Amino acid sequence: MALPSVLKRLRLPVIGSPLFIISNPKLVIEQCKAGIVGSMPALNARPAEQLDDWLAEITEALAAHDRANPDQPAAPFAINQIVHKSNERLMHDMQVCAKYKVPIVITSLGAREDVNQAVHSWGGVVLHDVINNKFAHKAIEKGADGLIAVAAGAGGHAGVKSPFALIQEIREWFDGPLVLSGAIATGDAVLAAQACGADLAYIGSAFIATEEARATEAYKQMIVDSNSDDIIYSNLFTGVHGNYLRGSIVNAGLDPDHLPESDPSAMNFAGGAAKAWKDIWGSGQGIGAVREVVPAAQLVARLKREYGAARQRLALG
Repeated sequence: MALPSVLKRLRLPVIGSPLFIISNPKLVIEQCKAGIVGSMPALNARPAEQLDDWLAEITEALAAHDRANPDQPAAPFAINQIVHKSNERLMHDMQVCAKYKVPIVITSLGAREDVNQAVHSWGGVVLHDVINNKFAHKAIEKGADGLIAVAAGAGGHAGVKSPFALIQEIREWFDGPLVLSGAIATGDAVLAAQACGADLAYIGSAFIATEEARATEAYKQMIVDSNSDDIIYSNLFTGVHGNYLRGSIVNAGLDPDHLPESDPSAMNFAGGAAKAWKDIWGSGQGIGAVREVVPAAQLVARLKREYGAARQRLALG
């Protein structure tokens, strides 16, 4: 199955993943101008009314870029919607997305037919986060257009499946848009994701260490200074297992090697987790490739160079 036309406008097969608290219009705009999908969670706009202002800013900036650069138009942008029952803002935020005809909606923590139908009504595409093949089937059955396979090593809420196993199992029955998430921070890894059977790579943690990201300087520097040994997998902070920076857990006065288990029934993603994400910093295992804090466009340029070099090596081999 061919990719939807909206996903064919990329100059690099990458989606910048939505980063809770951190993603903002400035980062999204720079990602899209650089030729990859830029995204952000709707819940990053606080209060809820700010989402309208942010979507106006993004759409106007990208339209201006396209007018000035007709030969290199911006990539489309995406908005992440948490469809878990704790998100009391979902209907409001979906109405704002409808107003701006958001081209791509990324749904997380549940799959809902009504949300998918709403996105389709304005011509948008739905990509749904999954951590295993069971959830992948449910998402497509409920009308999602494509899947984001969140494999081991991904930042934030992540699964434990090897990307090789997860992609292989999904591709046995699904030939639609498939995105791979999990420790991807180089152009070589982007090409590897495609070699596995994914159409696009999903990159988040590397963009935390960019000038446009709405993260503290300490958070950005910890990304630069850390590697995969510094990632802790725990469900303590939100009720769902995720990957976090060891240093931030230590700074919060906790022992990262002896964290208790949380009660999954108490999970709250609409706002209750905000303090956890503010103080306990999410990150994937790919950050060993992040050497400095740079503009988002410079990071994308590096990924493009590495991707091109990796393709050339394979062609010569």
